[in-house]
Amino acid sequence: MRMGYAARNGELPPSIRILVENQSMTIFRTASRATRAASMAVLAATLGASLPALAQSRPHGPQKTTTPPPLQFHYMGPPAGGRVASVAGIPGDYSTYYLGAATGGLWKSTDGGHTFLPIFDDQDIAAIGAIAVAPSDSDTVWVGTGEPWFIRPSDIWGDGVYKSTDAGKTWQHMGLVDTGRVARIVINPKDANNVFVCAEGRGNSPQQERGVYRTTDGGKTWQRTLFVDEHTGCSGLSMDPGNPDVLLAGTWQVKGRTWAELSGGPGSGVYLSRDNGRTWTHLGNGLPSPPLGKIDVTIAPSNPQRMYALIQTKDQGSVWRSDDGGTSWKVVSHDRNLIMRAGYYIFIEANPKDANGVLVLNSGPHYSSDGGLTFSGEGGKNVKPLGPASCGDCHEGWIDPTNPAHYVLTDDGGAQIATGAGTALTVAL
Repeated sequence: MRMGYAARNGELPPSIRILVENQSMTIFRTASRATRAASMAVLAATLGASLPALAQSRPHGPQKTTTPPPLQFHYMGPPAGGRVASVAGIPGDYSTYYLGAATGGLWKSTDGGHTFLPIFDDQDIAAIGAIAVAPSDSDTVWVGTGEPWFIRPSDIWGDGVYKSTDAGKTWQHMGLVDTGRVARIVINPKDANNVFVCAEGRGNSPQQERGVYRTTDGGKTWQRTLFVDEHTGCSGLSMDPGNPDVLLAGTWQVKGRTWAELSGGPGSGVYLSRDNGRTWTHLGNGLPSPPLGKIDVTIAPSNPQRMYALIQTKDQGSVWRSDDGGTSWKVVSHDRNLIMRAGYYIFIEANPKDANGVLVLNSGPHYSSDGGLTFSGEGGKNVKPLGPASCGDCHEGWIDPTNPAHYVLTDDGGAQIATGAGTALTVAL
């Protein structure tokens, strides 16, 4: 509804003109001329009487100003979580979990996931891409920053990696500030000072600060030991927990543009190290030919000769498997659901207790019990026989190496925790 009032010659000064909008009609179109004239006269008389009084009541001279108290905001709902990009737990601990939000910082639970508290708010960055807890010292926690995907121009870069030695109470920035996005952090189970960072890079321009970085002194110094080219970063990294000299890495050539994600090229590939990440070998012998897109990898802890690679290809397949420690490979699945929208979510993890068990996360969870030949759990169903927790638009998973029925899946709405006792808990940060 639009209202207009005229006090002098049919018009009010612009400073006191009052307009109230309606969808399709104004009050002028429904009121008679006599009604409008009477209304204008009343308004003019009212303003004529009130304006002088207002002017007289205004105090003169300098006035004392007061500062209002700071605003206090209170959460009013609704209960909905944002994207959770990363997760870490502690083997055998059913109470402690860390969740990293895409742009919401780092959160920790010590009550089995029923409540989470922010523990990273005093840092300069809130985009969390990777979390790792040292297997030999659960007080040592590493965090890699930057959203670990390329899907839109609003994705947030990070400023390197952080380390806590008191279970997240305090943090120290450990460098690698220009790596842009950290997709994975791997810690030597036998040496908490031996850490590997899988850096994707910023993605929107060529840069040198990407690939795999290695430290042996707890992050005081870093060496970039795997570098493909200035358009290719690291997208997946796995270590043999029984032999930390063996690492498997996936690389991803990608260019992020405002109008598109240009995924794929000759830089994407699978690499193997047998000397604790000092040197790397580009693998072939059964792996798909380039151009390839995003790649994630995993080494089966129960049988490190068994390795898996989840590879974004146009039509060559989706899952490759090696049964001889990476020497040769064969495609075991052509299921396109496993690599759908790979730039946003592509994740593979071997069951710690069963080399034939492998978890794949994409738009939904998928699980294979036969070495990747067939997968169940599509469309948000339970990831049987692993457990009851599910996810949608899934990003990362953590499987307890002491009990694979205890695991966590993260997605666009938060996280799902399989308690290990046949039940699941939904978490919305």
